[in-house]
Amino acid sequence: MSSYPPSGPPQTTTLRQRLADLRGPAVPPRPLDARALAALAANPGCGRRALLDGAGVDKTALAAALGSPASFGQSQFAIVRGNSFEAKVKGDGGAELLRLTHARLGGAAEPPGRDARVPDLTAAGPEGRAARTALALREATAAGAWTLLDHPMLALEVAGTPAYLEPDAVVVHPDGRWTVVEIKSFPLIDGAADAAKVGAAARQAAVYVLALEQTARKLAGAEVSHRVLLVCPKDFSNVPTAALVDVRRERSVTRRQLERLTRVEELADGLPEGLCFDPARPAAELTAAVSAVSAAYAPECLAACELAFHCRERSRAAGEPAALGRSVRGELGGLTTVEAALAAAAGAHPGDAPADDPTAAALRRAARLRAEALEAAAARPPYAPESPECPC
Repeated sequence: MSSYPPSGPPQTTTLRQRLADLRGPAVPPRPLDARALAALAANPGCGRRALLDGAGVDKTALAAALGSPASFGQSQFAIVRGNSFEAKVKGDGGAELLRLTHARLGGAAEPPGRDARVPDLTAAGPEGRAARTALALREATAAGAWTLLDHPMLALEVAGTPAYLEPDAVVVHPDGRWTVVEIKSFPLIDGAADAAKVGAAARQAAVYVLALEQTARKLAGAEVSHRVLLVCPKDFSNVPTAALVDVRRERSVTRRQLERLTRVEELADGLPEGLCFDPARPAAELTAAVSAVSAAYAPECLAACELAFHCRERSRAAGEPAALGRSVRGELGGLTTVEAALAAAAGAHPGDAPADDPTAAALRRAARLRAEALEAAAARPPYAPESPECPC
């Protein structure tokens, strides 16, 4: 029996041709990685990203062709620091990493000793590495011993084709549990870390959990833990410490997004005939093509999506409140534009809100209180000290 993960239903010729038409007949599909799949979970309402990722469009090249190139990413210093910390965590056969895993998730199992296994996962190509990883997982589960898989290759079906994912590590417990390990260079200070960075790590780890679950379904006694081990520097040192992160919510959101990607043909049904995102096409044509797909821009997109700067410009031009943040958009309720919110604050009746809209009433009251505060501040005499000399 092959150890390669199940491949799912093959794509039909019609779907393959449709995807090729969307990205350009001469443009190869861009494979998805864990960061791209995690970004889908960060903004599940964005149909634009779901369609482009499902079609394999190179969003970096597309953003450059639109005149809004992406400029986010890690600095070279951060990459070197992260690689150095990861090498330290995995040094001496992963002894420290296994110790942290046992301390947080070991339960009643014996601590890992020198007999802990670190199998060689070398193979030719991503397909070969994914098959070798699946075989190593099977052998480790059957052996009932602590096993560390260093940079395994996992396969996850996305829109009918396999996406190859490479987590930092996977630990197999003696009882058959599999734990995803994420190694990050941001610090855990007093046991806590930056919430945004932890959230991004959780979404990325959830993608690995989904990929592992596909393999675990074929193996008796295998179980994928919904808690991942986040390893970071402790406080302001370079000493590794670990925390547990529950990724059940992120896993559910990511699974729903992947289900949307498998229906990419349905997402494309409402688009005009002949629509194409080939970066070689004129900028005006690409702008019209991108605008034909609905987006859900939020400031958080700037850290996760290559098209964020283009979407921000369009969102601001349309006066969308989401450009100010999702919380602002939620607070404005039925007021769907910034202009409508300003009109409501000025006492006018926006056309897209009912006459008794409580949001409009709250904006009018806030504007009145602000005007009263500014008027009171202007009437107050300028501050002057009682005496130029210190009384003491």
